Amino acid sequence: MEYKYENLLDRAYKKMPEKLLKHLRFEIPKADIHLEGNQTIIKNFLDISEKLGRDSQHLLTFLLKELATPGIMRRQDAVLQRSLRAGMINKRLSDYAKEYVLCHECSRPDTKITELSGQKIIKCEACGAWWPMRRIK
Repeated sequence: MEYKYENLLDRAYKKMPEKLLKHLRFEIPKADIHLEGNQTIIKNFLDISEKLGRDSQHLLTFLLKELATPGIMRRQDAVLQRSLRAGMINKRLSDYAKEYVLCHECSRPDTKITELSGQKIIKCEACGAWWPMRRIK
């Protein structure tokens, strides 16, 4: 049986998941902050974690360590016990996305946290790449 390149290519495209064929632009959400005395409140924190597709507690732990401040979740907000600028918070959100959300190979946001041999890994559903999930120190 003779196979032509174009026919094989068409067949491969038909078998690909629909979301991989679309090239939607992924934007890292920006923090909507409100300052109350020495506290910084990220009003859209839960929305940010949902858009990134990650657990809100994991994201909060990362931010608290990176910003060297105590803080808590309060309903949909994150309350940080320090007065911080929006630019500083948005930089850390971008760092989080680069480390825990965007694929290190293809740069797509189609990743999931899973386990392999008892170790947490991040696996890309677009290209199949995976890497060990770095612990938050």
